[in-house]
Amino acid sequence: MLETRYRVLFGACLTQFAVIGMLFSYGLFFNPLQEEFGWSRTFLSSASALSFFMMGVLAIVAGRMNDRFGPRIVLAVSGIAYGVGFILLSRVSAPWQMYAIFGVFMAMGLGAHDVVTLSTIARWFDKRRGIMSGVVKTGTALGQVMLPPLAAVLLLAYGWRQALVILGIGTMILMLISAWAMKRPPAAPALTHGGASHGWSFAEARTTRVFWSLCAIQFMFFPTMMTVPTHLAVHGTDLGMTPAKAATLLSVLGASSIAGRLAVGTLSDKIGGKRAFIMCFIFLLGSLVALVGVTAHAALYVVVAVYGFGHGGLFTVVSPLVAEYYGMRAHGAIFGTIVFFGTIGAAIGPIMAGWIFDVTGSYQYAFTILAVLAAIGLALVITLPGKGRPLQHAPKPAR
Repeated sequence: MLETRYRVLFGACLTQFAVIGMLFSYGLFFNPLQEEFGWSRTFLSSASALSFFMMGVLAIVAGRMNDRFGPRIVLAVSGIAYGVGFILLSRVSAPWQMYAIFGVFMAMGLGAHDVVTLSTIARWFDKRRGIMSGVVKTGTALGQVMLPPLAAVLLLAYGWRQALVILGIGTMILMLISAWAMKRPPAAPALTHGGASHGWSFAEARTTRVFWSLCAIQFMFFPTMMTVPTHLAVHGTDLGMTPAKAATLLSVLGASSIAGRLAVGTLSDKIGGKRAFIMCFIFLLGSLVALVGVTAHAALYVVVAVYGFGHGGLFTVVSPLVAEYYGMRAHGAIFGTIVFFGTIGAAIGPIMAGWIFDVTGSYQYAFTILAVLAAIGLALVITLPGKGRPLQHAPKPAR
């Protein structure tokens, strides 16, 4: 049992490493695509934004499939699609192809990676959901640290088309290994209070104010989660950094987010998800306000490190908090729906930032808008019930 749980943990980490590491690497291909096709940053951002929106739609599906069938087949199919998407991206020549690739293939990989891995981990580690979710999300951070520099090296050595082929094949291999390592937990009767037979159904959860508050909070912070990683490297080059140096901004973000994921995961187990959530939003809001005015390279690294801590924590805290409020009976469906509302905001954010840059030549107004959204999100988190406080009514027992 112990070995199986930690094999599942490895598979979840590897999934996060591959999917999000490759997502962060996409920003490095903005300039080559602009140079070859003359496409604006608004268009390049809108293509990735479509994948974020479809990610939310598919997250609902993936969450329900994971509740019913387990993680292995879901991750295998979505992982192959994700790798194929990057291979197809190497052959693009028209705008409609970008939309098709991001709206279908990329979205399939993104839609399954968080809901499937974190929901599965929440089932396996019912007494340590926070810290184990944090450990899983360190896979994301390691991907952010390692894959963008690798993508930059391949880009310089082979050109953007061949680099994407190599990265796509590597992604498929990693995702198949991840799927093999994943396994659904034992039958629910063998589990404790966190078992799948305990907690709220999706129909019961959606009648509560807390559920809709969590959806709104996800909508408020997800635009930042997708906009900053997508535009950070190119923002660095706008401020005079070389492409290689700008890629290290993503590495700094990833490295600092490791601390955020582990710290917030540990704290959420001890002090409750609400307090950990508030801490994450404070880091997020402070860094966004600083990004509006920072232009010096050294200061930018500091701000990105602060942002990375909040970024990592926010991706860690939501799944355990859903389990804290609603149990595990329909965790995948509830969590997947909350993620969907976040991806609506995620689809808007990168397009907004790209359009603002095309119009003004700067990301200042974009960072300001993201800061306002983060402030609203923080206010909503403060209204959530604290640790140990019951929701409005008790769920009916599973039949």
